[in-house]
Amino acid sequence: MLKSGGHRVTPLDLGASGINPKTITDLASLSDYAEPLTALMASLPQDEKVILVGHSYGGVIISLAMESFPMKVLAAVYLTAFMPNHDSPIATAVAKCFRRVIAEPLMDFQLLFEDGSENPPTHALFGPKYMEAMIYQLSRKEDIELANTLLRQGKWFMKDLSKESLLSKEKFGSVDRVYIVCKDDLLMKESLQKWYIENSPTDDAKVIAGADHMAMFSKPQEVCKCLQEVAEKYN
Repeated sequence: MLKSGGHRVTPLDLGASGINPKTITDLASLSDYAEPLTALMASLPQDEKVILVGHSYGGVIISLAMESFPMKVLAAVYLTAFMPNHDSPIATAVAKCFRRVIAEPLMDFQLLFEDGSENPPTHALFGPKYMEAMIYQLSRKEDIELANTLLRQGKWFMKDLSKESLLSKEKFGSVDRVYIVCKDDLLMKESLQKWYIENSPTDDAKVIAGADHMAMFSKPQEVCKCLQEVAEKYN
């Protein structure tokens, strides 16, 4: 839809995600996970700017890219995503979601605690039952089936995210940010998304009703409309 509207779109699979060839054992650090986006940003000419879009944990990764390449980013869009601020470790934003998720029924959602149960989980694997009930509950059945074929264990890199000064006001804070709230997201509920906006105020916020956590599947036209509006405003 975005391409038909004349936009250049570059979807990326981050390290050990989707069809990325790396495995989770290849990821020694957060920078390994973020490498596909970091490499893309580094390859852009100095006079070329992009709009970054991060979904879910992708909000962490675009935040780091904003810090490293602030002059190459027109705006950053957080689609029901973790959105940190520059005053606290990024882990604060991620842990806020963890605490809410584990308070709900987990079904076949597996959390691994390699650093001890008193610390945040290090790995996660969404089971098909959890995905259908909590993540894709408003999406088409064929989208759920496709997602299950691409399902891979995730790694959170909480030690890396607990470091101070990963983000600064001068770099990360200089980039315009937009948050897209998905009202019917059961994984990152509306109240959590609004907390992210209050904790790290954005230049703009949009709301999509009837969107589950995978809004690009449950409400693709509405997501594209929001992104087109962002492009028109900031380009």
